[in-house]
Amino acid sequence: MLFLHHIYAYMVKISGVIITFNEEKKIEQCLKSLLPVCDEIVVLDSLSTDKTEEICSRYEVRFIKQKFLGYIEQKNHALTFASNNLVLSLDADECLSESLQKSIEQIKNNQTTTAYSMNRLTRYCDKWIYHSGWYPDVKVRLFDKTKAQWGGTNPHDKIILSERTSVQHLKGDLLHYSIDSIEQHIQQATKFGIIAAKAKFAKGQSSNGFNTLLHTAGRFLKTYILKAGFLDGYYGWLIAKYSAKSVYLRYSLLEPRNHEKLNSL
Repeated sequence: MLFLHHIYAYMVKISGVIITFNEEKKIEQCLKSLLPVCDEIVVLDSLSTDKTEEICSRYEVRFIKQKFLGYIEQKNHALTFASNNLVLSLDADECLSESLQKSIEQIKNNQTTTAYSMNRLTRYCDKWIYHSGWYPDVKVRLFDKTKAQWGGTNPHDKIILSERTSVQHLKGDLLHYSIDSIEQHIQQATKFGIIAAKAKFAKGQSSNGFNTLLHTAGRFLKTYILKAGFLDGYYGWLIAKYSAKSVYLRYSLLEPRNHEKLNSL
């Protein structure tokens, strides 16, 4: 018994951290996948109006409400509520595969570094997408919060690691239940395009018609041809199309003639 106590005392503890807003359809599967590997789960909610809080209350979750600050800002704020330094940060529409759970369980017994990456596999409507630049979508999601923070440009956040921080890649996939319908993809492409345009505008960036056309065409060709989106069939075509649409919005709204329109969105 003393030997077992000694082992348990040195097991690494992990805090699961999620940000949410009206995620009643997907939050439960996310929570269930974290339960086997996390010693606590923190949910920072942006004032949801659906059953997100009710669903979280069924589990041992620390549920905190905070007006949305921006994707990067919200995720960094969520880290401050984690009791443990080692944090597993997921979006509400993501969950751990069984093989990824096993990889993380091994870390609890033998932590070898301060940051871990994993492949993210995205589901588009009823199909897992293995091309189009969507897989392997390598993400650092398990890390020591004292040596990392969220950065990038909204809405495309990413983990920024301290210098000399090594990253180990884990076996298993982070399952991303991203797009449930084509209509949702259109809405998401529009939303993310506007957010990205505002972030660039705030940094003083601008664009012109030629630049907009170049980036839009480049994104479509990269996604559909260079990243073999055509191998994903009809969905691959749609992914390339709406990815290009998002890029078009991002740059066209930065053209001087559209600055007034951008400020009104």
